[in-house]
Amino acid sequence: LTAVHDAGLGYAPELGVTDRDDPGWATVALYRELLGSRGLPLRVYAMLGGNFAYPPLKAYFEQPPLEPEGDGCLRVRAIKIGVDGALGSRGAALEEPYDDAPGQRGLLTRAAELVTEITQRAFRSGWQIAIHAIGDRANRIALDAIAAAHRAVPDASDPRPRIEHAQILRAQDLPRFRQTGAIASVQPVHAVSDHRWAGERLGERLSGSYAYASLLRHGARLACGSDFPVEDPDPLAGLQAAVARRDRAGHPANGWRLEEALDLQAAIDAYTRGAAHAAFMEEEAGRIAPGMRADLTVIDRDPGGIPPEELAGLAVRMTVVGGETVFDAEDWR
Repeated sequence: LTAVHDAGLGYAPELGVTDRDDPGWATVALYRELLGSRGLPLRVYAMLGGNFAYPPLKAYFEQPPLEPEGDGCLRVRAIKIGVDGALGSRGAALEEPYDDAPGQRGLLTRAAELVTEITQRAFRSGWQIAIHAIGDRANRIALDAIAAAHRAVPDASDPRPRIEHAQILRAQDLPRFRQTGAIASVQPVHAVSDHRWAGERLGERLSGSYAYASLLRHGARLACGSDFPVEDPDPLAGLQAAVARRDRAGHPANGWRLEEALDLQAAIDAYTRGAAHAAFMEEEAGRIAPGMRADLTVIDRDPGGIPPEELAGLAVRMTVVGGETVFDAEDWR
């Protein structure tokens, strides 16, 4: 890893962050301590917010996003909000009831009107908005809010709204990612961990779930990540999940919904260029070219020369951030 997106700075008692009223800035202070001690060997794109109450969020919008710090190793530019829960717990907000729980449609953590208001505040103040949405109802609400923000703030300067997860989508909402400029910030490892219950929960709606190839076909911009610490942070495991639709252990044996698998180059682009674009870093990171920062991961084999189901077995030989070697496998022998 040369960079991570920390999607919601917040309450972290194990790190001494216990201010429940405004925990985001306390975590920023911890990152700054790491910068000062040179204990932050990668880039962090940090998001304030999360699932906190609305009053602290309003305070964030009263100031502009922070300038990059520590030679670009710390960036605080986004506000994260949640709309629903997770599919496994039947908390994902669906348009129609769960197939295995008639009468239940999931949980909305914020009213649609409030999501719209917060999104418009973000557009006006220059903050990027990142909206957690898993169910098709939550994704529709997020897309509606982004479309309304474009109408209300037509002169917003490159807002780059993000929808985090975008797991279950109606067919009519797939092209709306391109139309609204919403970045589909997805985590392929979810597809291979959720397959055990997704069919039971969704029934016929499975056709619009974890639909990464369909999003690309409809012109969406993908940014791939891991959703750590919920899932494995290893991007090689993510590549395997995206391309082979199998987890590190090779399950399911024949892949899951292979029609939504990405080809290898598209998956690599989503984990590199796509992630850099989602963090406003495309002019300095995400690819190897003259003038870019030397943020590089060196692996032991050509990923295009092995079967897709072996991608998670690639070994990292070296990691370089800003031209400095921060990991060398030779030192760990």
